[in-house]
Amino acid sequence: MLQKKTVIITGASSGLGASLAVAFAEMGANLVLFSRNQERLEEVQSLCHGLGDRPIIVTGDVTKPDDCERLITSAISQFGTLDYLVTSAGVSMWAKFENIRDVTVFNKIMKTNYLGTVHCVYYALPYLRRNQGMIVAISSIQGKIGVPFHTGYTASKHAIQGFFASLRAELTENDIDILIVTPHWLRGTKLRENAFGKDGNVIGVSSRKHSQESISLQECSQAILDAINKRKKELMIPPKLKILPWLNLINPKIVDFLVKQKMLEQDSE
Repeated sequence: MLQKKTVIITGASSGLGASLAVAFAEMGANLVLFSRNQERLEEVQSLCHGLGDRPIIVTGDVTKPDDCERLITSAISQFGTLDYLVTSAGVSMWAKFENIRDVTVFNKIMKTNYLGTVHCVYYALPYLRRNQGMIVAISSIQGKIGVPFHTGYTASKHAIQGFFASLRAELTENDIDILIVTPHWLRGTKLRENAFGKDGNVIGVSSRKHSQESISLQECSQAILDAINKRKKELMIPPKLKILPWLNLINPKIVDFLVKQKMLEQDSE
């Protein structure tokens, strides 16, 4: 189904974006890989083997509209069409709100996670419409519930959920599909290492490890491919996460307690 389909992936130089790039390549897709890091993009490019054309790489920053426009233009120039836009670029944080020393960290997170997604969708939408394509938005369970130490990150993911809910309402039948991916903690990413701390700088190497409930990048990538093939509107990984938003409606105190306990366990490691 994905053979020779054109797929743009933002945040493709590492983590889930890189894992998805390899998975899409194996399915025969034509890839356009986007990130700020040229060297890492070239590494990911070398790992992408399949029946599609050699992936092209575009360096740029999702926070800059001109870079996002150039990304879409490069994809159309190379392949002539666009079928899938995967918005995987993102940054996180790990700090208690009252301890934050540089409040501009919220601006940085919102620019990357929310506005970066909006920029790419804005320029890609006309081309996706031509092929009744799909947007695959990588969100988080934090887009549905509150999580301690992640106020800025959680807010950005809530913004993504609201944006796409509104965009869906504007779209007509047989327009494009939107898949919102809501995963749990992912193993094998540098999201924690690159998260902003209370001083506004990245935390760097940390001894904190995700819990045993985290899922692998390969498992997450395969679940996303399956959801794409079924044209799903939402994917929660693992499926048991579905209970949290419902439980939050019925008894938010229980969810607050459970989430706080999990986060405090990780913060103390």
